[in-house]
Amino acid sequence: MSGVHALRVPVDEDNSRRANRRDWNRYADEYQQTHGTFLGDIGFVWGPEGLTEERAGLLGDVAGKDVLELGSGAGQCSRWVNQQGGRAIGLDLSQRQLQHSLRLDDETGVAVPSVCATATHLPFADNTFDIVFCSFGALQFVADGQRAVDEVARMLRPGGRFAFSVTHPTRWMFPDDPGVEGLVASQSYWDRTPYVEVNEDTEEVAYVEHHRTIGDWVALLAAAGMAVIRFDEPEWPEAHDRTWGGWSRTRGLVTPGTAIFVAVSL
Repeated sequence: MSGVHALRVPVDEDNSRRANRRDWNRYADEYQQTHGTFLGDIGFVWGPEGLTEERAGLLGDVAGKDVLELGSGAGQCSRWVNQQGGRAIGLDLSQRQLQHSLRLDDETGVAVPSVCATATHLPFADNTFDIVFCSFGALQFVADGQRAVDEVARMLRPGGRFAFSVTHPTRWMFPDDPGVEGLVASQSYWDRTPYVEVNEDTEEVAYVEHHRTIGDWVALLAAAGMAVIRFDEPEWPEAHDRTWGGWSRTRGLVTPGTAIFVAVSL
């Protein structure tokens, strides 16, 4: 791939989706090779800190529940849910990520039925799921956050649960640098202008990430008829020395890197 340069410019839903689908199709092999062991073929990790669902219990009892994972990638989290007796389905924008999911279905013997779609246009009927979750998989990449949350609310049964992890919103103030340079605030927390990477040769949008404050997420959930029941900020384990992008022990010991929201449908 040609080089890219980073900008802060508005990007709509259609262009965000096209750019991120291309990017994840290109990056999927490297992603699974680099992070597959940490994620586990049948494993549920909420973020780079290594917090597992087995320890956190954010979904509640999944046995016998209909579950949807948004941004499922190779289906590691959904595969864990199915091993616990749930009925999980994966959904991802990237065809290549879903090919890795099929590979792991064969290698583990634990299958995850999956579909290729976007979080803003979910191909399921109303009141289909007891639980919807997303572990860093989709929500940072959609421009129309309200549409995505409304789609989740539409599919949840009354009392259903929505849990998702994203880059902690306060990280938007800091450079995406795992070293000490990443500890100095340099931009406004309230600036929602997307982070965009553009191909230097073609000027084509290559990657888009959208920022929402903590208050923004709460407001989106409330507008969709959901109530926040839990908000977690996993601490960095003292002995954990893994660097993943801008996440590192240097930063993780002093500032949160991941935010996890749990809401219920009213």
